[in-house]
Amino acid sequence: MKKIIMIALLPLLTLSCSKHFIDIKPISTVSVDAVFKTDKDFQDAVIGSYSVLRNQYQNFWMFGDLRSDDSWKEVSKNISSYYVDVFIIDANDALLKSTWINYYNLIAGANTVLAKIANADSTVVTNKSRHIGEAKFLRALAYFDLVRIFGNVPEVTTPITIAEGYKAGRTSVEKIYNEVIIPDLVDAQNRLPKKYTGADVGRATQGAAKALLGKVYLTRKDFTNAETKLQEVTTLGYSILPNYNDLFDYSKDEHHSEYIFDIEYQDNLGGLGSGYTNSFLPLSAPLLTFYGIAGQGGEENNPTQALLAAFEPNDKRKAVTVDGSGGFIDGSGNFVKFLQCHTITKKYITSEAVAGDSKVNWKVLRYADVLLMYAEALNENGKTTDALGYLNQIRTRAGLPSYSGLTQDDTREMIYKERRVELGMEGHRWFDLLRTGRAYDSLQSSGMKPYMTVFPVPLSEVQLVNDPSLFPQNPGYN
Repeated sequence: MKKIIMIALLPLLTLSCSKHFIDIKPISTVSVDAVFKTDKDFQDAVIGSYSVLRNQYQNFWMFGDLRSDDSWKEVSKNISSYYVDVFIIDANDALLKSTWINYYNLIAGANTVLAKIANADSTVVTNKSRHIGEAKFLRALAYFDLVRIFGNVPEVTTPITIAEGYKAGRTSVEKIYNEVIIPDLVDAQNRLPKKYTGADVGRATQGAAKALLGKVYLTRKDFTNAETKLQEVTTLGYSILPNYNDLFDYSKDEHHSEYIFDIEYQDNLGGLGSGYTNSFLPLSAPLLTFYGIAGQGGEENNPTQALLAAFEPNDKRKAVTVDGSGGFIDGSGNFVKFLQCHTITKKYITSEAVAGDSKVNWKVLRYADVLLMYAEALNENGKTTDALGYLNQIRTRAGLPSYSGLTQDDTREMIYKERRVELGMEGHRWFDLLRTGRAYDSLQSSGMKPYMTVFPVPLSEVQLVNDPSLFPQNPGYN
């Protein structure tokens, strides 16, 4: 991506509202065209879009975990993560601004690729169809996250000018699903390969597009299409690992039979690692020394007692998901108490030579998630016995007894519960609470108001457009 210079107009506008910045001339069409000639040019541009995701997902846990009843900001206060946790984040917070910019940078990059590749000679751009599929998958993922976080957002599907950016109003969530997210994923699933080899492993696949599309249908309560699409994923050769803890053993390859799509990080490559290992551990020098982790713990994203209590006795997933002991056993067999925090998750622990440069990926889609979504769709479609079969695959691996003879209502509740403990601390809980209509009941005691199913739109965006009829703030945040 180093030789690719692309202009991302909507996000760039958010960086400043000064006259000096607005007077800057956009990069010419000729200069952009000059870098889109070969297959590698387009591949480099798509890779650049993946790198934007790598930046954005460093903070995705704040939306998926910290906003929910599974995680809390136990120690430090008066920072973005605390404001998210207690439902007092305002429209001027840097987290919201960076999130908006990141996703629209990704969308702008995908739009540029799609616009420039449309008339490209397929004998020269030999992977043309795959590049289109990847760009559409990434754009769909960006919009899916955006509408779940902010609600109505501008629909931009082609490169636009700065002047057009000022006129881009907020589009309804329903319209974005129908005109962008679903069509992009339907097309992407037909263009992407089933798997990659070598250096290409980690790119979006057919299975990733189908699994994300199934999640989209489930989110919209289109259980018929969700069932169909998720069933297709079950035919693609995925399987859950026999040992749950192997999912979080980073001495092993993260691209295993349960992997579908990750945000990819790599240590020791000049800042391409993730920050989860440090961020989620306590401020405990003995603990970090024990695991061979440079730097210090950030004491972020602490599991709640409610999540701890959600696990059944003898659940094999509990120890790695949430440790509530308040300390750890060192190499000499001594219990070392943490100074402040009481619970930690061990899902992101690995040794690292440089602080904040971990090789730990962020799991966006894995096969256990698909099986639980498929079970949910089957149950909602009146196929409860079939649903229990898929639910029980997850429970069996966890060392728990299978369910049988449950009613549809009981099965629904058991699936919800199983998603919580199976996917705990992986960024799913808040969005599960939203799509099942249980967010307010679960979190009103934590400060949630009924309108807080979405976050405030960044104040900078509202001020730049400066037209409430075109670009209003979300209700309740004015």
